[in-house]
Amino acid sequence: MKKRELLKQFDDDLLDKLFGFCYARTNDSYEAQELCSDIIYALVKAANKDGDITNIYAFIWRVARNVYADFSDKRKIRTDTFCGGDADEVLQYVADEEPEDYGDELLSAVYRRIAFLTKAYREVMVMYYIDGLSTGEIAKKLNTSDGAVRQRLFYARQKIRSEVEEMSETYNKPLALEKIILIIWGTGNPDWGDPRDGFHRMFSKHIVWLCNRKPMSASEIAEELNVPTVYVEEELDILTRGANGEYGLLCKTENGRYAVNFILLDKDVMEKANELYTERLPKICEIIADYIEAHKDEYLSFPYINRKVDLNLILWQQVFNMSDAISANVESILSERHFSRYEKVRRPFSVFGYVYNGKCYGGGWDGVDAENVCGFSKVHLDNIYITRIKKHFGCDLNVSRDPQIQLALLAIDGLSVSDLSEAEKEHAAKAIEQGYLFREGDMLYTKLLVCSMEDRERLFEISNRLRSGFFEAEAEIVAEKLAALIKKAVPEYLLGEWKFANSLANMPVLDAVVEALIEKGILTPPENGIGAEGCWMSVMK
Repeated sequence: MKKRELLKQFDDDLLDKLFGFCYARTNDSYEAQELCSDIIYALVKAANKDGDITNIYAFIWRVARNVYADFSDKRKIRTDTFCGGDADEVLQYVADEEPEDYGDELLSAVYRRIAFLTKAYREVMVMYYIDGLSTGEIAKKLNTSDGAVRQRLFYARQKIRSEVEEMSETYNKPLALEKIILIIWGTGNPDWGDPRDGFHRMFSKHIVWLCNRKPMSASEIAEELNVPTVYVEEELDILTRGANGEYGLLCKTENGRYAVNFILLDKDVMEKANELYTERLPKICEIIADYIEAHKDEYLSFPYINRKVDLNLILWQQVFNMSDAISANVESILSERHFSRYEKVRRPFSVFGYVYNGKCYGGGWDGVDAENVCGFSKVHLDNIYITRIKKHFGCDLNVSRDPQIQLALLAIDGLSVSDLSEAEKEHAAKAIEQGYLFREGDMLYTKLLVCSMEDRERLFEISNRLRSGFFEAEAEIVAEKLAALIKKAVPEYLLGEWKFANSLANMPVLDAVVEALIEKGILTPPENGIGAEGCWMSVMK
């Protein structure tokens, strides 16, 4: 065959074997990716030359061995042909060196496959040796074959044999780590980089928990967990870099140790922090219930543009802000009296969490923006979800591809059922079931609360007045005790994030307030947890 046909031979199986060849001969998966990139580059250059190849596989492996020999001599020097696994950069470099057409699309796919293999080899090793899964279970999780898993383990064993031989017990029998559950919340814009992405392995959780107790080196973590250091080093790199290379769950200290990079409360501290608020719950719930009763008419007079306005829907919309009023008071006291000298964290997204203590608290609040959809120049949707309310959508919702929400937008002024196509009628039925619409005769109307975009900024003015003059005495008691607890439990370098510790302490309040209002008949929860409750829209023509 012609050399120019060489790249067409690169299927998943060959790339897997090439990466395995590199993995067995390098220190870690990142170095293996570098070597594999060098081999691919050498093959690409060969493919652009005239001539025939008698035995394609013999040629490929001869090139691979030659590149490895050269790589071994220059192991400490980063070659110009490797660009951090970025296929576009590699292609740009190749284009500068060789003006011939290599087939950019094909080469891009090859480099992206190599990046996948880097992760795949590491995951197989961790799942087998650390999480104690069988090869069949791993294959199912990774959606690959049992043979592929065994092949990766074969190369992995070669790479770590020298270290594992000193830990024969670990090598012969997978280590089953004790189950640990971390509840980690996020706040802000996750598109900037959520360090929780990929944080699912038990191995990762144990490393984070160890580093929360005290800063530790890779070797200290390996000794503590009875795990080969090579596993720990790669996991530490991932946990430190995070999703965007700027914000990870761990940070590296000046002395080379690793420390937790977010507020993570252990079980005992979380219990003590929660008790500071739960002790005040009867009074908190009483104040909120009385406030609602006194301001019913004011809530109902807000200029929603729905055909019908329901007080129950309004109160579900407001419940987050109402239950958060005492926490806001506590935060103000903490800021002024106890943590004013600590610089506040300024990043688009932050996480905070606790070690699971048998209790899951609170819920979430997601917002989505859209433009030029269904006759509106701007649309903003909000969606809260707690124990009593299921989630309608997440931050990644694409309104232009959601027919049910589009119908809710079209039905704000009314939508005739007879004007709908059969497909639209099916979507309308689902929208009614989800609580987006209601039917009145031959017309459909939006059930979700809707306001104009210009009124959106004052949606919570009434509820936010609870922050002034209602919880001062209760907040004083909570703030003084919580400040002492935070300073004792949180590392000095994380005290700038103290407000997240307050958020964790306040978590039982939301569900408790909701249950108290339901018991008093002020709130009515949606049947089966799904309805118009907790979901609303702001629109601009």
